[in-house]
Amino acid sequence: MRNTILFTSLTLSAVLFFGCSQKVIAPMTAISATSMLDKKVDSVLKLMTLEEKVGQLNQYNGFWEITGPTPKEGQAAKKYNDLKKGLVGSMLNVKGVKDVKALQKIAVEETRLGIPLIFGFDVIHGYKTISPIPLAEAASWDLEAIKKSAEIAAEEASAVGLNWTFAPMVDVARDARWGRVMEGAGEDPFLGSKIAVARVQGFQGDDLAARNTILACAKHFAGYAFAEAGRDYNTVDVSESVLQNIILPPFKAAADAGVRTFMNSFNELNGVPATGSKYLQRDILKGDWKFDGFIVSDWGSINEMIAHGFAKDSKQAAEIAINAGSDMDMESSAYVEHLVALVQEGKVEQRLIDDAARRILKVKFELGLFDNPYKYCDEVYEKETVGKAAFQEAVLDMAKKSIVLLKNEKELLPLKKSGQKITIIGALANDKTSPLGSWRIAADDNTAVSVLEGMNMYKGNQITYRKGADVATGRTQFVWETKINEDDKSEFAAAVAAAKDADVVVMVLGEHGLQSGEGRSRTDLGLPGVQQELLEEVYKVNKNIVLVLNNGRPLTIPWAADTIPAIVEAWQLGTQSGNAIAQVLYGDYNPSGKLPMTFPRNVGQLPMYYNYKNTGRPIMNEPESVFWSHYIDEKNTPQFAFGYGLSYSKFEYSNLELSSDTFAKSGKIKVTVQVKNTSKVAGKEVVQLYIRDIIGSVTRPVKELKGFEMVELKAGEMKEVSFQIDQKTIAYYTANNIWETEAGDFNVFIGGSSDKTLEANFTFTNK
Repeated sequence: MRNTILFTSLTLSAVLFFGCSQKVIAPMTAISATSMLDKKVDSVLKLMTLEEKVGQLNQYNGFWEITGPTPKEGQAAKKYNDLKKGLVGSMLNVKGVKDVKALQKIAVEETRLGIPLIFGFDVIHGYKTISPIPLAEAASWDLEAIKKSAEIAAEEASAVGLNWTFAPMVDVARDARWGRVMEGAGEDPFLGSKIAVARVQGFQGDDLAARNTILACAKHFAGYAFAEAGRDYNTVDVSESVLQNIILPPFKAAADAGVRTFMNSFNELNGVPATGSKYLQRDILKGDWKFDGFIVSDWGSINEMIAHGFAKDSKQAAEIAINAGSDMDMESSAYVEHLVALVQEGKVEQRLIDDAARRILKVKFELGLFDNPYKYCDEVYEKETVGKAAFQEAVLDMAKKSIVLLKNEKELLPLKKSGQKITIIGALANDKTSPLGSWRIAADDNTAVSVLEGMNMYKGNQITYRKGADVATGRTQFVWETKINEDDKSEFAAAVAAAKDADVVVMVLGEHGLQSGEGRSRTDLGLPGVQQELLEEVYKVNKNIVLVLNNGRPLTIPWAADTIPAIVEAWQLGTQSGNAIAQVLYGDYNPSGKLPMTFPRNVGQLPMYYNYKNTGRPIMNEPESVFWSHYIDEKNTPQFAFGYGLSYSKFEYSNLELSSDTFAKSGKIKVTVQVKNTSKVAGKEVVQLYIRDIIGSVTRPVKELKGFEMVELKAGEMKEVSFQIDQKTIAYYTANNIWETEAGDFNVFIGGSSDKTLEANFTFTNK
């Protein structure tokens, strides 16, 4: 344990000396580390004025060119003066050791108390070295690989002076129209909870004070992904059952894993903006869950309560937010401008200011910033760390694991490594920026390995490339938005001609990287622009097409799903995208990914998810009648189900057995199944366990994921896979408004996807 500081001086600067030798060292006693930390936080808090406490609750975006002249007027000058007066607790979007150190120096050496800043940044799936988008990583179902991806992001981000990321996003998302599905783990609360824990552990590690870890932030609390019509920032209105059973579990898992910060969300939830929700923030998070980190608002969301019609002005918005439990104000300036007056007027209790400041100070101590505020400011380490080769190897591994094989008729894949003429078509095949995705704000354009580059690493075949058509024709007036090619087909003919004599055509189609993400909701989830027409024109002259999809969300591709013999879901895979795709296409890596989100046949089916309710007139209950839950113009079933994914291997499930057909409160059941690789190719399979609670005090889904395990099988090998079911496995938030297990009958399903399973039954007795 590092030396601890006993605060006894009248001023903080007198006892800290931030890295200098004069420290008052507390002797090691029986006092616990937690108790000592609390004493240190309280000793700082006692030195602070009300204004300085409020300052810790204030976060500003980078507001001037730090190496340039000091701002003299306007909002930038005000923020600069606030910084010098100790009225800023955190900065965001400041990156690079040089700039971070310059700002930290002002906070530490020019303010009265010298309290260090926390520096936050959107390190969503990498800093400079970019991993696959989070939804793609979720398709790996590989928790260790996902954890490693977050570790790399943390190490690289910490090297440039950052110590806080606004990730992971743990919103459960059922509607692919919502652009931010790319940022999360998909539609399932169980899988989402496991991935939330992996990402928190990856970012934060075992020691927040370590040089290569950063704070994680579970967002968006809560319900953001349930926005009506899949339109970003829109209204959310859900039942308490949906909130507790579907939306909150990944957040609870993140809290239990020790995540140190939460971010509230833009949306209103059941009539109350989340930023102003006492129920979410004080009752659930800080109350029931005993969360002792701090909550940051989303960008400007405190003042956005005015537009919601929930606050009349910024002052009332600040009052509502702090009373509700939102600790730090991101970029509204509402707290720093109004909280002191609100306390003086008796509208806000000072104990709430103290509590929020205490939470923030505690996290700063945990980061080790009071011992050394410049610990993240080593330019030599920055140069040695950013973009190092080991990171490239790891993100390549993550990218390969994220790819999902959706279709492979006549074993068109893997491609032969020699003697073939292969035509590659699609602007995305030669794009080195789009694969980075939309949340890669520190990465440089044109730094991803393109599919064409990856394919050209294999020298045995004759490769021809034709663009066919652009996906995007440039940017709109907003730098983070693209213009879609809706009519330029001038290069169709060249692509069709090149495809005619090819043995195989590889078509790389889908969304541009800037077509998914925040603010990018879509009503049409087909291939954007003229790409569908290009695909059909090429198919007329050559049926041997491998369709490689680059996208940040499920797409509706009914024609391709019915017609094209081989389809590979390759998402937006980051820096090593092209190498990963080429290695899968050529069979040097056997795909094992499974979909973390349902692919609909038609956008009219949305929201669509596997764990739906049965209804009083179940799906396919009365197919001879019109009076059952269905569409008259589309099937109820998805194009590709949750948990679905093929391999170059073939797997067969058999002999599902239960150790007992009944168990009681303190007992458990062992479920076993045999899985055999019936092919001649070694491969990995994600074995999935689902359960249905047949009768409940609140109606239950037709099935829910409750376990999964990845097994690796040699050609012809069989393994027995087992799961344990206990009372906790089948608990849910009941009509009694508590988490409990109700007695009754259950179905258990095991298989390679949510729609292809073996089935057995058991009974739970609540005795």
